[in-house]
Amino acid sequence: MARKKNSSGEITGPRVRQVALQLFARHGFAAVSMRQIAQQVGVQAGALYLYTPDKQSLLFDLMQAHMQELLDALATLPPCPDPLAALEQFTRFHIRFHSARSDAVFVSYMELRNLEPANFARIEAMRRSYEAHLEGLLAKGVESGQVTLPDTKLAAFALIAMLTGVNTWYREGGRLSLARVEDIYWDMVRKAVGA
Repeated sequence: MARKKNSSGEITGPRVRQVALQLFARHGFAAVSMRQIAQQVGVQAGALYLYTPDKQSLLFDLMQAHMQELLDALATLPPCPDPLAALEQFTRFHIRFHSARSDAVFVSYMELRNLEPANFARIEAMRRSYEAHLEGLLAKGVESGQVTLPDTKLAAFALIAMLTGVNTWYREGGRLSLARVEDIYWDMVRKAVGA
């Protein structure tokens, strides 16, 4: 079928990814068909294959784009030589970054099980890189004596889980502003690491 009037590859490609992300987040990867995605985008199902080889590739591309955006944003943080200040910077960064991307975060955590092994390994490597950054901050804190932890790897996993949990309940315009949430969470993180 010919392209619909006023449609554009530059618009449709991103729209396919946006719709797929929303549907995967709401209904789960396994429950969403390519036909549903096409219907929401407003194209024929066959047209989706101009933008992605298959649903698995689409899921992987969404997760990879999210993780790359996260790692790129992390890399732009200004250097912070004080370990405790760096930990605070990370805490606030994690909350801000993730709260603005709730669908991508949900899909990235909940749909890992649906990735094929090679795709899973690639996303897991990106996740490990992010976790290693926090673990490195905690290790520097221990070395400096500002932080007291028996296991920095375990602490990194626990802190990331705690910080990412903000996405499950925070709503803009709610009782607490995001800045206030950051303040409270930073206080909890500081106490959790014995600082």
